[in-house]
Amino acid sequence: MASCPITANPARGLATLVKQPSEQQEVVRPDIEWFPSYKVFKDRVERLALLCPDRPTTLPTGWPLRIDGDRAWSGSDFKSEDDYIVKFNDDDIAEIEAGLAYFKSLPGNLTPDDVNPDTFPLPNLGSRLADVSKTVHDGRGFVVLRGLQPDKYSNFDNILLYLGVTSYIAETRGMQDFDGRMILHIQAVVEDIKKHGSMPNSPYVARAQPFHTDLCDVLSLYALNVAAYGGESFLASSAKIYNEIARTRPDIIHVLAGDDWPFDEFWQGEYHTRPLLYNFSSHGPGFQFSRRPLTGSHFSPHHPAVPAMTEAQAEALDMVYFLAKEFAVEIVLRKGDIQVFNNFAMLHARSSFADDDTRRRHMLRLWLRNDERKWVPPQDGSARALEKISWECYGNNEYRQHAIWDIEKSPPELRIKHRRASCA
Repeated sequence: MASCPITANPARGLATLVKQPSEQQEVVRPDIEWFPSYKVFKDRVERLALLCPDRPTTLPTGWPLRIDGDRAWSGSDFKSEDDYIVKFNDDDIAEIEAGLAYFKSLPGNLTPDDVNPDTFPLPNLGSRLADVSKTVHDGRGFVVLRGLQPDKYSNFDNILLYLGVTSYIAETRGMQDFDGRMILHIQAVVEDIKKHGSMPNSPYVARAQPFHTDLCDVLSLYALNVAAYGGESFLASSAKIYNEIARTRPDIIHVLAGDDWPFDEFWQGEYHTRPLLYNFSSHGPGFQFSRRPLTGSHFSPHHPAVPAMTEAQAEALDMVYFLAKEFAVEIVLRKGDIQVFNNFAMLHARSSFADDDTRRRHMLRLWLRNDERKWVPPQDGSARALEKISWECYGNNEYRQHAIWDIEKSPPELRIKHRRASCA
């Protein structure tokens, strides 16, 4: 990358966990927020254009000029929600309930871990769900399955049928925290107020969330209930975002693909560095990042030992956000909907929400992988970062040996004293 004095970052490395000495000068960080300001972003763009005029005008070697195909879409391309909704009819629901009954009739002390296409047969619907898997992995990247009525079933049965249906889309489930939790209940169970020097994680409060990716291959949400107001889901195509940046600002692709982005572990000053953008061998460029470890937030500020991102990185990060916001499709989930999307093929966000006495937002979240259709990682050094994330989520590691399936709710604070709260 062309020389620019404000892009130098001494904290370089590839997915390396680092802990800085506590005795150091205060870190000067860019003016960037978890939810960014468009004015701050535009001012930074103009300032860096003057300070760094000799930035790259071509893409990194081996990166495509553009991504074509079904996954390069804008929200305006969808005429109605019928473009991405798969509706279960009465026969489909009867088949799902029969699969549930079959699983519960099997001998032995079966657990949710045992739900798979063999133990949860869907002889007719299964082929349609296989087509959904193709859409998620090789098509536009997302689908909403509609027609279930969760009030008909117990919490345990809802989890079982959710696992049964999604096992035909992506059969391997990822661990979502270092306590071994395999499913999360996303709901506002605590108030969003500062208490004892820390604040609850976003899945357990009603605050909005900016565009980001999770740490999985495929993400799924099952709406056991929806909020009285708000809680809309937003998806944005990573291909569309990449194409626009590659066309207008190829230098930003260099920044996003750099291996020196400092990710705060939010654990005793530890951090690691890795790229935000990866050139997958099978499908081309896709993102893997969340803003909070990069920007900090009002509820989880940076440890002073964690180094700052550069001004050029702040520009790139906010550019991705505002393009995602421009190109996103808004999805209003109904009670009983199952949303499934490719975590590498898009970024997602959520609006804030408000509950009342009868409508309290409650989503079940799964992190999934289809071992046959999974995206092949890059054939370069950046693959090491994805391999680390993959091992913590899907690997046969020590934490997974004690898998936890919370049936009613998840504890609002997953962090324990000697381990970080979430994988990677």
